[in-house]
Amino acid sequence: MKLLAFFRANPCGALLLLQIVALLVYPFLDDLGTGRLVVNLIGIVVVAVAVAAVRSTPALTWVSVLLGGPVLVLTILEIVVHDPWLIVAASTLQAAFYFYTGYALIRYMFFDTDVSLDEVLATGATFTVFAWGFAYAYQALQVIWPMSFSAATNAENPRTWMELLFLSITILTSTGLSDIIPIRPQARAVVAIEQIAGMLYLAVIVARVIALMARRQQLRASGSDDD
Repeated sequence: MKLLAFFRANPCGALLLLQIVALLVYPFLDDLGTGRLVVNLIGIVVVAVAVAAVRSTPALTWVSVLLGGPVLVLTILEIVVHDPWLIVAASTLQAAFYFYTGYALIRYMFFDTDVSLDEVLATGATFTVFAWGFAYAYQALQVIWPMSFSAATNAENPRTWMELLFLSITILTSTGLSDIIPIRPQARAVVAIEQIAGMLYLAVIVARVIALMARRQQLRASGSDDD
């Protein structure tokens, strides 16, 4: 009960935990279509709940529902039908859904000058959301332009979801490209955008922390002057 109460009060913590658990579980499900379906559905539901909980305007919830509904339908159809262009449609919508969720979480973090525990957890949740979004973008890219990505093993095969997610996280953290390399110009363009996004996200978070620390010092100084 205490754990449920904690996650109700801190929905970004629930989102961050789910993303980490999915990251650890997915390698065991990577070859199973139903396993991927389960991971996708859980991720979409929790992201939708987190966005609804941290909404700063009614429009955020509306757009999340507008994107999330078709994503749920296409994710299920993708497993059943096995059509390449259905994968493109589902992956594109999923990327848009995760990117919008990241935008909503950033607005939530900058909503006021008071920092709550949930806002601290939102910094990590936002990072995972953007990483998932770019991974879905890469998945759509390699269907539209085959051989968009290559790797040290099975270089000519399409990259698995876990490989694309690993690539996305390494790029967003600016730690390198690992053993997976973008080959086609379209893939390199999106990878470059993610590199810029990762750098800007870090800069925004650092600027936010510095601004809050400066404000806290100003408040302390004004309190001392009043005394």
